[in-house]
Amino acid sequence: MSAVLNRLKYCIMPLLFIQKNTITLTNNRLEWRALQPDTERFQHLLSQAFTADTECFASVQARLFNGLSLLMQTPAKIPLMLVKSPESAEYLALLQDILSSLIDDDNPTLYGGHYDISDDAISWRPAQAAADNFASEGGVHQAEWIEAEQLFGCVRIHQSKITLSPGLVHRANGGVLVLSMRALMAQPLLWLRLKQIMVNQRFDWYSQDESRPLPLSIPSMPMQFRLVLIGERDVLADFQEMEPELASMSLYSEFEDNIQLVDDEEFSNWLQWVQNVSHSLGYPSPAPDFWPVLIREAARYTGDQDTLPLDPQWLGRQLQEAALYSEDNQLTAANLQDALSTREWREGFLPERIRDEILLDQILIETEGEMIGQINALSVMEFPGHPRAFGEPSRISCVVHVGDGEFTDVERKAELGGNIHAKGMMIMQAWLIAELELEQQLPFSASVVFEQSYSEVDGDSASLAELCALISALALQPINQQLAVTGSVDQFGRVQPVGGLNEKIEGFFHICNQRTLSGTQGVIIPAANVRHLSLQQEVVDAVREGKFHLWAISNVDEALPLLTGVEWDKETGSCLLRTIQERIAQMMHPDPRHRPWPLRWLNWFTPG
Repeated sequence: MSAVLNRLKYCIMPLLFIQKNTITLTNNRLEWRALQPDTERFQHLLSQAFTADTECFASVQARLFNGLSLLMQTPAKIPLMLVKSPESAEYLALLQDILSSLIDDDNPTLYGGHYDISDDAISWRPAQAAADNFASEGGVHQAEWIEAEQLFGCVRIHQSKITLSPGLVHRANGGVLVLSMRALMAQPLLWLRLKQIMVNQRFDWYSQDESRPLPLSIPSMPMQFRLVLIGERDVLADFQEMEPELASMSLYSEFEDNIQLVDDEEFSNWLQWVQNVSHSLGYPSPAPDFWPVLIREAARYTGDQDTLPLDPQWLGRQLQEAALYSEDNQLTAANLQDALSTREWREGFLPERIRDEILLDQILIETEGEMIGQINALSVMEFPGHPRAFGEPSRISCVVHVGDGEFTDVERKAELGGNIHAKGMMIMQAWLIAELELEQQLPFSASVVFEQSYSEVDGDSASLAELCALISALALQPINQQLAVTGSVDQFGRVQPVGGLNEKIEGFFHICNQRTLSGTQGVIIPAANVRHLSLQQEVVDAVREGKFHLWAISNVDEALPLLTGVEWDKETGSCLLRTIQERIAQMMHPDPRHRPWPLRWLNWFTPG
């Protein structure tokens, strides 16, 4: 059994949910241990001592390390490697260090040469000493941003005296040059000249100003180097479109953003990687109690309990901020927790104001009682310029009336709904129509809307909530407003995972908590999302104390009893499906005794 399933433990005591004399038992409730990554299984590794290890890169970035190793050996005429990676100084410096470790420094070779400059001539000879003005011992050189003069050098004339300044390509002659691809794509002429140097394996001098030619002829010089271009996927696509043949012949690899925890070996590699980042920043090794807090925050960042980040920038930020709260140059759990709590408070003005609008009833969200056709859905809010996504409950309502079977998506009609949201609506409608097994058109029309929503709505994570609201309205069965729902559905009623789960749960929890927890409030989530949980300690404590609950479901059939207290379908007794079918049948074939009084004389001719 996998580690994920081991963490998905169900509560032994069933939930007794009583509504209209109907008792529903469910064993889908999650224990508090499933709400955060299980750090206990790696506890025996947290106290181990680690030292800085340059070989750690080969373990956590095996594919990239293999590609870099091949680049240093390739006999290709144009030794080029493309690396999918953020184009930051940290990543450039990291690649420079790894490539430097792959170079044999014991027997350095001289490349390039020396330019002798006189008043009327310039000559060139091969390098004889490292002091020659254009000599190079290879090595690895990198730049985040480049200009023509910086990359190719320049010819200067001062008081009729000519001097030649070497550029980055001259210093990298015989070695490796690591450049930001976005910088080259922003200056296509630089790339064309750089490509020409690699193809011809020679460097030619040109004037930077076409209107002012070089005063003297300058001999070209032999040049060869290996080139690594790093960039994000969009700029890689631009390069592939501009240089399809060269891109297809080059080496390719990616800096992997995270590491999957399969066994102790992967976790040890990650611990070593974090230690390396810490030492590179000048900090000591973190204390054993530091790791569980970092792992929980890392799982929130990656969105998976079994996935930890390798991004040196993100890891560096956690270490640097924790160090600000350390008084003895030690990194402890208290330091990191103080840093995370302060950061959340510092960035929490906007979420607090939106929660205040709900608590002041300016945005209507019910957390008690029951209502027909109304349900609490969960949304993730992202505002441009705001550093943190946060969760907010949303009220979805559905009204049903006599009609021709049309399902109206108000968001789509008002041009506020995106394509994915519309797709989710159509999928949940298809499931409902198939379940009803109608021989004729549905005699009801329905209207579904996100109440008090004034901006575009997209995504299918509310399709489960919309379906439950629609069923509630058709069956005239109220929904428990103490619960909130998130999840998408497919055409077979299976509940599919969604994103932003931690923020969604915490958004509803904070509203319930500020209104006082009743012990019967909670959130229904897809079972496939359990592995993505890494909730704030406040929520975990509330679940452990029985003040708040989470349920993990795999099918629509499991959500409806929790929300309405009535099962969707069963062989005997009342159920939601039969209630809806009976209501439809009554609409299609009304009881003669219920005809308007002017037409009741027709009852005399009605058989039976």
